[in-house]
Amino acid sequence: MQGMGVAVSGQPATVIGNTNQDVVQTLALVNGAGGELAREFYWQYGQVQYNFEATYFAYTGNSTINSTSLTSMSSITSLDTTFMVEGLGVPQDTFINAAPSGTTVVMNREATSTNTTATYTFSKVRFAVPTGFDRMIDDTHWDKDAHWKMYGPMNPQQQAWIRSGYIARGPRIRHWMQEGYFQIWPPLGEDENLAFTYQSKYWILATAATAISKELYTVDTDTCIFPDPLMRAMIRLKYCEAKGLDTGTVTDPGTAVYNYQRQLEIAKANDAGSPVLAMNPTPSSQLIGFNNIPDSGFGT
Repeated sequence: MQGMGVAVSGQPATVIGNTNQDVVQTLALVNGAGGELAREFYWQYGQVQYNFEATYFAYTGNSTINSTSLTSMSSITSLDTTFMVEGLGVPQDTFINAAPSGTTVVMNREATSTNTTATYTFSKVRFAVPTGFDRMIDDTHWDKDAHWKMYGPMNPQQQAWIRSGYIARGPRIRHWMQEGYFQIWPPLGEDENLAFTYQSKYWILATAATAISKELYTVDTDTCIFPDPLMRAMIRLKYCEAKGLDTGTVTDPGTAVYNYQRQLEIAKANDAGSPVLAMNPTPSSQLIGFNNIPDSGFGT
């Protein structure tokens, strides 16, 4: 505040709850710009690995041709509309259509045959994203039990092919986002540990916390993941923009825009380090191979 020449505000002892118009406006500008900054780059502090389990349940029940109801179910425990159904008389790509009640499960497709006390497998294939989720980090989706990478994200045309075509299943899991859920294919019919890494929308650490959990400053003891020089430059720039003052250009040293862009570039470059790029055509081998063992004797 002092650096911007806001003499009436001086160096305020508090920010949250302060009624001074310049302080109130600056807080709003910081909260807005901080959220924008969090979305601009894959900051390492906001990269979170999400581990979850694809569960399944096998229950018995009755199906009736041309009916969407599975009746006389042995159990409906833990079932909801995020589960896909498989079993006698159940078409491909069939979901639970409504929250089960009593001993009945309603599907979104009609049964193709009548069956009594048949076993039906309910596999969870839709998963709510975790709290704080903002966006996926590509190529981080893994089946941790099988040690296989999941394929995806599938586009709508690919989804339609595997969900509706004859060649619909394989050993690898496919994935995509739909209606706010993370969805996998095919239904696994077993418990499987899965994981992906996402970028969090949070950028503020609550008082004495070590993990980000907030999008807005709400108490004076909140801190953020961005370096102080970047935050000071950002506050100056946003304040000048809001007041209609000259912010300069990105090529004019000392101006608000220049200082902000410079601090932003420095922060991005130093956020998580960078790999060493080798100039030789192939990286050296670090595993035992024909390059580092003798033709005979093997060192004995």
